[in-house]
Amino acid sequence: MPSAQALESKKARVERITEALKTASSGVIVDYRGITVEEDTILRKELREAGVTYFVEKNTLLSRAFKEVGLDELCGVLEGTTAIAVCENDQTAPARILGKFADSHENYFNLKAGFVEGEIYDEKGVVALSKIPSKDVLLAQLVGSLQGPLQKLAATLQALADKQSAEEAA
Repeated sequence: MPSAQALESKKARVERITEALKTASSGVIVDYRGITVEEDTILRKELREAGVTYFVEKNTLLSRAFKEVGLDELCGVLEGTTAIAVCENDQTAPARILGKFADSHENYFNLKAGFVEGEIYDEKGVVALSKIPSKDVLLAQLVGSLQGPLQKLAATLQALADKQSAEEAA
């Protein structure tokens, strides 16, 4: 039977995981079996730069935390080696970064499942999320698509103004 100190330690870890899940807008669970230390270091750096928290935890502790925050459906993928990436302010960052990494390391790094704003996604759903561009890219695309028609409108109005000026001068 585990000691009282070990139980308290595990409870504290579950509380930390639970708090991270409560504040996260998105998260992705991966099977990292076979990843090298060098690859893990590069991946962690990229995740950290994007504001994503990435950690490895025991499946039983993750399961307890998932149940506490109402993400019970994710417990079904908690087998083998498991790591989780969570992000507070970007709904696609964990899926995008881990999806790109999984594409280049498909023999031993696999996406298991994920969530966005409480919505659960299976492996295929997370792969689909990983293909969505970042918020900044989407905003740039929106501005670009709005900019073209506005430029045409401005040019047309300028041509009308120039035509009126020419007619008044004549």
